[in-house]
Amino acid sequence: MSARRAWLTPFWIGLAVVAGLYLAFLVALIGSAATYTTPHQIWESIGSPEIRYSIGLSLVTCTASALLSLLLAVPVGYLLSRGRFRGKALLDTALDIPIVLPPMVVGLCLLIFFQTSAGKFIDRVVPFTYTVFGVLLAQFVIGAAFAVRTMRGVFDHLSSRPEDVAMTLGCSRGQAVWLVTLPATQRGMFAAFSIAWARSLGEFGPILVFAGATRMKTEVLSTSVFLELTVGRLEASLAVSLLMVALALVVLVAVRLMGEKL
Repeated sequence: MSARRAWLTPFWIGLAVVAGLYLAFLVALIGSAATYTTPHQIWESIGSPEIRYSIGLSLVTCTASALLSLLLAVPVGYLLSRGRFRGKALLDTALDIPIVLPPMVVGLCLLIFFQTSAGKFIDRVVPFTYTVFGVLLAQFVIGAAFAVRTMRGVFDHLSSRPEDVAMTLGCSRGQAVWLVTLPATQRGMFAAFSIAWARSLGEFGPILVFAGATRMKTEVLSTSVFLELTVGRLEASLAVSLLMVALALVVLVAVRLMGEKL
């Protein structure tokens, strides 16, 4: 049987139908939202001072959160991939907690922590509760978990042989990682940054609970959708939602062009 005919068996056709139906459903969801309003209404909504502020704040906090997530994900991902120590499985499991916790619970935990003695002390030095820094922290908690998962996968699929050779030539472990391993993970780091950025953009629950949704202060795109809905401005809410979809698609395309699979 030729390779082409092998793909035309009922088994593969059935799988293709399932995938096609799911894709059609996703396209229908986005398409219905896009056609509900007009381009003029979308542009008018995005041009309001409140939405422009939330766009600017989202771009700043998402980028800062993604950078912080990457700074954490590189060493932790390397530790989980190459390290051999007791309790590794426990650490690996614990680092996934932000991924599986309900978003509202993450925000509530942050809020309660900053009511403790240690949290109040931190809050006096750098105010987090109901501030822009709170938005950044809420995004970081979730984004970092996904970045760590990504970087661990990158290091798992990267051969350790070049690093070992560098060490036999006189490099220390740190020098070998810096000079040999990290340059080989540039695409992986871009993917980890992009995933953390996209996750930060979509976070709502932790931000709402911990940082609030105060207009022209802690309002980001995800909370703008909520605020516009609460006052009955469905068109404005859709406009912001479509903008977030567009930004997410840009991130996906950028990662694909860099050759990394999410």
